[in-house]
Amino acid sequence: MSDTGLHGARLDVVSETAERRELWGDETDKAIENFRVSGEPIPTSVARWLGRIKAAAARVNAELGLLELDKAERIASAGDAIARGEHDDQFPIDVFQTGSGTSSNMNANEVIASLAGDGVHPNDDVNMGQSSNDVFPSAVHLAALDEIVHELLPALDRLAVALERKAQEFDNVLKSGRTHMMDAVPVTLGQEFGGYAAQVRQGSARLEDVLPRLGQIPLGGTAVGTGLNTHPEFAERVRRILASEGLEISAPADPFESQAARDSLVEASGALKVVAVSLTKVANDLRLMGSGPRAGLSEIFLPELQKGSSIMPGKVNPVIPEVVTQVAAQVIGNDAAITVGGMSGQFELNVYVPLIARNLLQSIRLLASASRLLAERCVDGIEANREQCERYAELTLSAATALNPYIGYDKATEIVKEAAASGRSLREVARDAGVEESVLDRALDYRSMAKPHS
Repeated sequence: MSDTGLHGARLDVVSETAERRELWGDETDKAIENFRVSGEPIPTSVARWLGRIKAAAARVNAELGLLELDKAERIASAGDAIARGEHDDQFPIDVFQTGSGTSSNMNANEVIASLAGDGVHPNDDVNMGQSSNDVFPSAVHLAALDEIVHELLPALDRLAVALERKAQEFDNVLKSGRTHMMDAVPVTLGQEFGGYAAQVRQGSARLEDVLPRLGQIPLGGTAVGTGLNTHPEFAERVRRILASEGLEISAPADPFESQAARDSLVEASGALKVVAVSLTKVANDLRLMGSGPRAGLSEIFLPELQKGSSIMPGKVNPVIPEVVTQVAAQVIGNDAAITVGGMSGQFELNVYVPLIARNLLQSIRLLASASRLLAERCVDGIEANREQCERYAELTLSAATALNPYIGYDKATEIVKEAAASGRSLREVARDAGVEESVLDRALDYRSMAKPHS
């Protein structure tokens, strides 16, 4: 491939070979040996963003006259290749490592120096104007920002749209409302699905609120936030290049806050936890409404995806809601660890960044997958058991609430108790109690109860 210059396409710095080789150096080997913990490397997205940052830094250092153009071009090309995912296997260090991410930053420096070829030093050239303490958390912030914007928010939108469609489809399906798991006044199935859709939309809004703070990266602070050994224009120029990825990236509110604390990552995790809580509510309601088919509520029919039992013939389980609630539990657990990590920094540095990165990015990916799954494999195929829903609406004794303005709470209570004891309908008991038929017609209109202001 031809050389296209500093801001151009990939340069031919290392020829492709049939066999992959280890491109890292001694510092990576030491870290591999030292951190034999989980067998799980840093998130791939963080490694790729390290590549993007290193490429942008090399280009800026060349523009500033600090790095030879030829070296900068080769470093930038190597960083671009990492960003494209061509060298994911070159980042083997366990995610449970030194808390600043120094080992993975050194790993990136060594791999890029190896790819860039002769005369490129991992620290002096690849790491020029940088420190692990500002580069690694910057990569984590940008990986989270990227995946929320391009993966999670679209998945939540897909789920919200699916729920909104069902809200319209079920708009006139009358059923009994329930509070405290007990019968309440009538609602429509569409109203319930509209509430679920709003929960998902609110979750997206919470995530969007945190994006500007998530995009404030500590790049340029170097070791402690002062910017030692970094050109004063370095950080702004690098941010400008990184922003070309289409993300909102900005300077920190304060370099010491940005480097010493990871509050915006904790905030993002909190928003993810709220989404997990919302999805749990929705999924649990769906499996309760779909329970049965004979001894449960059986108000809706969930898509039948697979056999539900190895011994009970014909049994079908709400497998997708079960998956969603398991994902939500994991996300809530991840948030607890992130909270501990966020509050455990000291002075000029938080040293729980790899842990925070692991849990935060896992939560984003899990919620994105679960939201798409819930939309495509469950909500899209839900059907209403209209006859059962309307039967429940007519059975609920709480419909007597509508009689309160006409006969008062106490008399309505007596009617409810008699109806419950005798098994007769509210209308029949109320009529025997002397309530006029015209009042019963107005008060016991179940559709008007569900939409009193329509």
